[in-house]
Amino acid sequence: MAAELVIALVGVVGTLAGTLTVTALQHRSARAERTERTEQERRRELVQAVTALVTALAAHRRAMWARERLRLAGADDAVYAEARSESHRTRADITAPLVTLAILAPALAQDAARATHALRGATDHTALDRARTEAADAGERLVAAAADQLA
Repeated sequence: MAAELVIALVGVVGTLAGTLTVTALQHRSARAERTERTEQERRRELVQAVTALVTALAAHRRAMWARERLRLAGADDAVYAEARSESHRTRADITAPLVTLAILAPALAQDAARATHALRGATDHTALDRARTEAADAGERLVAAAADQLA
């Protein structure tokens, strides 16, 4: 009878140990899946934020370049006012993706926006074209830095 009790006890302990092991493995697997899902969501949000910001910066860069060319050429006030309104609209479009990117990846957020805003007040056409090129290059650096961060 004692041998049967020992065998039964070993069986119960083995069953409990197996159950605990399976539970621990399931918990670890579920946690790994949650971590992977969270990381994938973060990556997707970062790609969307960079895409939205680069798109908004390109539109603003074009609007600012056109506006500043008109200013430097001494355009009619009404024509310049229309270009100025457009540049204000495109500048406002930068806000949401810039804030999102500043939260997700602060190191990536500001350089391209600053370079685009630097088109304002160019002293001549050469300086304006240089600022436009520098802003476009900053946008490309933003994309490359985001790609590096995601790699």
